[in-house]
Amino acid sequence: MKLSLQSIKDKEAWKGYHLPAYNPEEIIENTKKNPQWMHFGSGNIFRIFPAALCQHLIEQGKMNTGIICCEGYDDEIITKCFRPYDNLTIGVTLNIDGKMEKEVIASMAESLTMLYDKEQIEEIFKQPSLQMVSFTITEKGYSLRNAAHELVPAVLEDMENGPKDCKTFMAQLTAMCLARKEACGKSLALVSMDNCSHNGEKLQMAVLEIAKAWLEKGKISKEDYTYLEEEIAFPWSMIDKITPRPHPAVEKQLIEDGLEEISPFVTAKHTYIAPFVNAEKPQYLVIEDHFPNGRPPLEEVGVIITSRDTVNKVEKMKVCTCLNPLHTCLAVYGCILGYTSIAEEMKDPELRAFIDQMSHKEGMPFVVNPGVIDPEKFLQEVLTERFPNPFMPDTPQRIATDTSQKLSIRFGETIKAYIASSEYKAEDLSLIPLVLAGWLRYLIGVDDEGTAFEVSPDPLLSAMQEKMAGMKLGETIDTAKLQPILSDASIFGVDLYECGLAEKVTNYFVELMAKPGAIRATLKKYVH
Repeated sequence: MKLSLQSIKDKEAWKGYHLPAYNPEEIIENTKKNPQWMHFGSGNIFRIFPAALCQHLIEQGKMNTGIICCEGYDDEIITKCFRPYDNLTIGVTLNIDGKMEKEVIASMAESLTMLYDKEQIEEIFKQPSLQMVSFTITEKGYSLRNAAHELVPAVLEDMENGPKDCKTFMAQLTAMCLARKEACGKSLALVSMDNCSHNGEKLQMAVLEIAKAWLEKGKISKEDYTYLEEEIAFPWSMIDKITPRPHPAVEKQLIEDGLEEISPFVTAKHTYIAPFVNAEKPQYLVIEDHFPNGRPPLEEVGVIITSRDTVNKVEKMKVCTCLNPLHTCLAVYGCILGYTSIAEEMKDPELRAFIDQMSHKEGMPFVVNPGVIDPEKFLQEVLTERFPNPFMPDTPQRIATDTSQKLSIRFGETIKAYIASSEYKAEDLSLIPLVLAGWLRYLIGVDDEGTAFEVSPDPLLSAMQEKMAGMKLGETIDTAKLQPILSDASIFGVDLYECGLAEKVTNYFVELMAKPGAIRATLKKYVH
């Protein structure tokens, strides 16, 4: 049996799966006539979270249109993973008790690519019925600049040429918004749902920077620019749901259920994808209520619609204390201790105590309760349900990717709070500095037994390893080499010398490098 609109009509064959409680063909027709919701970014989190929310709204009779899914980067997701399966996805929820909840998601009414279907996408932008365009394109998708903070050549070219025949995604998006102005003049919400701080602001800045260049070069009018400023909304959001790569155990179960052609594959652009998505059950989506042309009733399916300030507080709670710093700690120490599973790490008494104490003792004193989510309950869910879930195939190696880009937010913001506090002192921190020292130790690329391992990709990897050249396990460490690293506020959010933590990080690092087994010994010494 192959996943298709025809096959899901056989309810007996799909026993054990939640099938769409509506007519998908009818939804497809309605969507083509009156598109309401378009989405860019066809990866795992979209398919099992926003697309599932849309499905549940349709099932409740609160929407009669689906989502038009567009891909601006990896066309193979659409051509090989969407269209051969009639734009259906199997969402598999991996519960902590081992039970799988399986749902066929049919809310994606159409799948398009910017490469082949640009004109069609632009026509949808022109429709007055369109209320929101959402995005899961990763933080990199909004960037107009390279690592040296210079505008990339393709962006410069688009800025020079104006709205016609743009090559880069952000310029194409800006041009389509202007096409909407000319066609109907209606407002529109562009909603970033990417997992990064101030996501709406990042999207807005990219669009307006391109538009400003066009205005200065006489490619658009002042009225065009004003429309983008005043009629296009950029609500902020916070999204949280762990959606790892497709797992062999899930594939095996689906095959046993009788499904064919379900195997994961890797695209030419290195996307790991499958006709199914596996994910944890907990999920959070908090969105600023700024939709000038209306919106689907997302609050009816658990989305928290609130103020920008509240979104920001939720984001800070998650990113700076209750989840992301814990992830980074488990990532770097998991790799150097030889773990390949986050759930297995949670069985390690030192690592479990490490993240528990770090979050409660050093992070929680500075968490502002956002009101809509209780920080302590959220943290407990992370510690007792999410991270320990043995059926979630998430790895420290995946999470360790791009760590240099994460430290300033995940730890630097808390250090800054200590610096500004009259009650607490930054130099009294002990576990956050131990994470930072652990990251430096991780960069050596040698585990606690002295065996080399592959360090995950990171834009600063080569530069950092160059600065740490010559440092070897069990040999005397030239700590002076650490000075330019520890003083770099662009990495840590602060100069660690200025806030009194550099010496502590240095001493920890020396201990971690002392000999094979020093990682474990150091954890036993400082984590109680």
